[in-house]
Amino acid sequence: MTQQISGNDDERNGMARAIEALRPKLHRYCARMVGSAIDGEDVVQDVLLKTLENPPGSEIRNVENWLFRVAHNASIDFLRHRQREMAMHSEEELDMIADRSSSATDRIVAAAALKSFMYLPVAQRACTILMDVLGYSQQEIVDITGMTIPAVKAALHRGRARIRDLADASDGDVSPQLSHVELSRLAKYVDHFNDRNFDVLREMLAEDVRLDFVAKTRLDGRGQVSRYFHNYSGLHDWHFAPGLVDGRPGLLVFDPNNAIPKPAYFVLLEWVGDQISFIRDFRNARYVAKSAEMIPFGAPGGSS
Repeated sequence: MTQQISGNDDERNGMARAIEALRPKLHRYCARMVGSAIDGEDVVQDVLLKTLENPPGSEIRNVENWLFRVAHNASIDFLRHRQREMAMHSEEELDMIADRSSSATDRIVAAAALKSFMYLPVAQRACTILMDVLGYSQQEIVDITGMTIPAVKAALHRGRARIRDLADASDGDVSPQLSHVELSRLAKYVDHFNDRNFDVLREMLAEDVRLDFVAKTRLDGRGQVSRYFHNYSGLHDWHFAPGLVDGRPGLLVFDPNNAIPKPAYFVLLEWVGDQISFIRDFRNARYVAKSAEMIPFGAPGGSS
């Protein structure tokens, strides 16, 4: 998409339209850069907020490339922040530049799990995602990342080789599990939700509960968030099941009208004791589920 946006009264509206069209694609990139569909959406939201609050004053010839450059820098900032918090990796990883290509390799890279990209240095990660997942050219990658053509070629060569090695290696990781307390909380919530006992769920809300209806609205306080359940009461395209989303406890939402037993989206909950302090619902941002690793606990079924 090539589009010009200049510093006039229509700039903000034009940028908002461009962002809305690119949001799923931006998420595919950010999710793979940071290794999590959930964290990737956090980065996307941060990019969109900053971009709309401070739109560029000078003319942009290619909005898509510019937005991906902003997302690229935001992803690196996120990684640096997480790195400082966790103190697990050296700063050198962010500065490493880590062109052999084939259709088979491209398919392997495009299908690689999010966690696979985290084994690559950031430059390799960015280049393989941009070219093999999103289909950008080498010159576009240069425009987005600020790297040189030789550096991009080297990063692609090394990144693809590493992804192939990871795909060939056996995965000895132990699947994450829910604790008894986490599973009990989720199962209780799921049972009441599927039975449409929304009054019971309203009583489980903390007074200062927050709701993030991703890509739609945010609400604060029990009075406002209580309306969330009323919205679901008029819908019949959902059935909840407890599970894991990128290793985190969550609620997987299946469409009982769909013969394919695959979650359509997910909901995350945070708790303070036995009360719900935060609900994050991805119903209106289903593109996030396409990148997330979702593991159900219990078979989907039933009717709504």
